[in-house]
Amino acid sequence: MPHIKTSDGIAIHYREDGRQDGPPLVFSNSLGINLAMWDGQLEEAARTWRVIRYDQRGHGESEASEGPYAMERLGRDVVDLLDALRIRRTAFCGLSMGGMTGMWLAANEPGRFTRMALCNTSAFFPDKSVWDQRMELVRGGGMQAVKQPTIERWFTPQFRDRNPQEVERVAAMIEKCKPAGYLGCCAAIRDMDLREDVKRIDLPCLVVIGRHDPATVPAMGEVIASTIPGAQSKVLDTAHLSNIEDPRGFNAAIFGFVQEHGV
Repeated sequence: MPHIKTSDGIAIHYREDGRQDGPPLVFSNSLGINLAMWDGQLEEAARTWRVIRYDQRGHGESEASEGPYAMERLGRDVVDLLDALRIRRTAFCGLSMGGMTGMWLAANEPGRFTRMALCNTSAFFPDKSVWDQRMELVRGGGMQAVKQPTIERWFTPQFRDRNPQEVERVAAMIEKCKPAGYLGCCAAIRDMDLREDVKRIDLPCLVVIGRHDPATVPAMGEVIASTIPGAQSKVLDTAHLSNIEDPRGFNAAIFGFVQEHGV
């Protein structure tokens, strides 16, 4: 399994697929799961792009450093990955925590990116107690304690009924998430305030919104789209994991956007 070492010595797991001579495209995962969340995007992306998927710190096969984490650290992990792979500039697609990472990067390392897809995400959560409560659940009962409520936030009831195997695949990823990594990233999200960062973003951006998303509600995505000059937005008839619930609609939006803006 390929890994790179970050500037603070943590091993970050990544995978490369697709065309080595293609333009790079980085995918960044949500809280609690790993790079396999992008399996439904891989086949189409690999036709054109040099696809880099990685596990956020403390997730999947990446190491978990001692928490709490900060959004800057999650962003620096991406810069370290790009440096290790000798990638000067890349397109980026992140969902939820991955989108938060993308916003930090777009504001603070804009020269490393060509365009950003910011999906089912938010720049700020006013209610910090939600994250404290979730962290307490994991401290007391491990990842099993948050698995079912997470699945219910992430997918509409209709999708859960029709696609039990896919729901179970995601649930298994949640169960395998390192509690220390989950707690560290929860703290990063709880303490995050990217509202000023978003105002500085000057890159082509697409904001994907789930119409039924209870985790990052549509208004959160609308604020991001209205703040970034020239940003496009796309609303999908999904809950939180729009790339899994509606891969066809998600892929059409994302790949149309990145192709439109070139390299």
